[in-house]
Amino acid sequence: MPKPLEGTKLSDDNRFRKLGLKVGLELHQQLNTQHKLFCNCPTVVRDEQPHGNFIRRLRPTQSEMGEIDPAALFEFQRQKRFCYEYYNDTTCLVEADEEPPHNLNEEGIDVCLTMANFLKSKPVDEVHPMRKIVIDGSNTTGFQRTTIVANGGYVVVGNKTIGIQTICLEEDAARKIADDEKNNMRIYRLDRLGIPLIEVATDPDIQTPNEAQEVALAIGLLLRSTGNVKRGLGTIRQDVNVSIKSGAITEIKGFQQLEMLSTLVELEAQRQEKLLEIRDTLKARRISRAQIKAKFVDVTTVFDKSESKVIKKAVDSGGVVLAVNLLGFANLLGIEIQPNRRLGTELSDYAKFWSGVGGIFHTDELPNYGITDSDIIEIRKLVNAGEQDAVVIVASLIERCKDALNAIVDRARDAVNGVPAETRTPLPDGTSKYARPRPGSKRMYPETDVRPVKITESRLKKIKKNMPETIEHREKRFVKEYELSPDLAYQITRSQNLDLFEQIIKDSAVSPTLVASTLENTVVSLYRNQIPTENLDDNHFLMMFKSISKKTISSEAIPAILTFFANHPKSSIEEAIESTDLGMATSYEVETVIKRIVTEREDFIRQERERSIGGLMGIAMQELRGKADGKKIKELLTIEIEKLL
Repeated sequence: MPKPLEGTKLSDDNRFRKLGLKVGLELHQQLNTQHKLFCNCPTVVRDEQPHGNFIRRLRPTQSEMGEIDPAALFEFQRQKRFCYEYYNDTTCLVEADEEPPHNLNEEGIDVCLTMANFLKSKPVDEVHPMRKIVIDGSNTTGFQRTTIVANGGYVVVGNKTIGIQTICLEEDAARKIADDEKNNMRIYRLDRLGIPLIEVATDPDIQTPNEAQEVALAIGLLLRSTGNVKRGLGTIRQDVNVSIKSGAITEIKGFQQLEMLSTLVELEAQRQEKLLEIRDTLKARRISRAQIKAKFVDVTTVFDKSESKVIKKAVDSGGVVLAVNLLGFANLLGIEIQPNRRLGTELSDYAKFWSGVGGIFHTDELPNYGITDSDIIEIRKLVNAGEQDAVVIVASLIERCKDALNAIVDRARDAVNGVPAETRTPLPDGTSKYARPRPGSKRMYPETDVRPVKITESRLKKIKKNMPETIEHREKRFVKEYELSPDLAYQITRSQNLDLFEQIIKDSAVSPTLVASTLENTVVSLYRNQIPTENLDDNHFLMMFKSISKKTISSEAIPAILTFFANHPKSSIEEAIESTDLGMATSYEVETVIKRIVTEREDFIRQERERSIGGLMGIAMQELRGKADGKKIKELLTIEIEKLL
């Protein structure tokens, strides 16, 4: 478990149960299939320069009932354009939405059915793709295709059973590259668009932050057990739905740091708890939603001689300064609801999102930023603010100021009710910020361009017959079959090097413990010593361990060989051996060195007798520099010392 953030408490299960904490997870994992979900393009993400791009705008569509999803409408109102970068050889017209999607990827369906077996879920009779409206630009079509493959089931974590709602197969979104604020444009790359994703959604049965992390880990291990999921940063994402008693369902979307999941849940529970305390304070002050008015006052003249750089810059650029009185909010905007985030921060997030302003000022944090006590007194008079009221100030173009203050008033009204239902973006420290309104059911409608797939009994029987080994079972097998220590077995079975480990064991007659230790410990040690281990690929390890198996090099040469490969990734094993001068010495050469060491230190040996082996081993190993196996060196030293004695 990660170290809790300063200012927070360690998770206490009883405390969170009393809060009525409920958590539901949606785990999204990229599948390592041969091609994408609706075309034959490979599932590769690339870093090199794209071959071209095109620009689009997206518009929301109505549901079958003639309704428009509010989140989609909001995105459309931002008037943003989208630039899509493509590759001629790994993206196609399907990603560009210039060609109809092909049939569903059958390999992806099989992975979902495998997970259904693991989780005791019931497969549907027929897979029907649906469209989910998404017009933030992450899909060229304006919607994401998703399909339910199985319903129900459960996963057991400790002594508790966590229900599974659905197992779905869907397409991944385009990859965001940058925001061009000047041109109100967002840049995406199409390489990731269409990569198959499996989504496993749990029931809201999770009651503590630690439990959330344990459930995510358990499902993640089962996903890995399928043998058909991608590894690495960005290949798995969690949407975390959190609520407490009297709170509201908050969706924190796109969380990637599994080791921080408990912290994320804990801090969201804390946020909702604080918001409910603020609600109670407003209730005690007899503040209602209707009393919070969107009455904006132009206070630009107050700052005619202001030293505030932010306000001066805004006014000099043709802007104004508007203020609004929030009735009853004095000393509430400065309350910390998450570490380093206050209610005022929440209002600021809304203002930035709905208007594009850089930020806001409020009286709980003033005087500051060049705004003086006399400025505040004058502004309070202009907006008719009482002692229990807070004033929010925005400096920008007049329309932006109005949009920002409207958003602030709406959020302040929501504070009277407590916790608003919304979608949030996770931040690196485990806190989160407002992302957008929560989408509704109106954004789902049938996909008409893709044929459904019938799930036959013969297919289900074939899946059941060929179920893969689970990670937990593999861990136990490695201890028994490969004689790995329990710690090393646990480490390698949960590592992204697992497949490489098994490939090396299959291709080379080397110690499994040596291979696992190299992959999990030696490489980490080299990285800490500033060696560019990111340049190492599977082939480097396969070449090296084959050479050890053939006794071309010794295991003691591993750090030096890997260091060479890291600095010269295109080299062969022969070049690595020649450059490092770590080829295996002949038996005659090793014996000659050992005999000389023993002869030169005869007095020391006679004095220390058998204890001298330890001291002489270091000398021999240093002189032979990885050209001989340590076990063989010790054996020869022992023989020569016994002869002398």
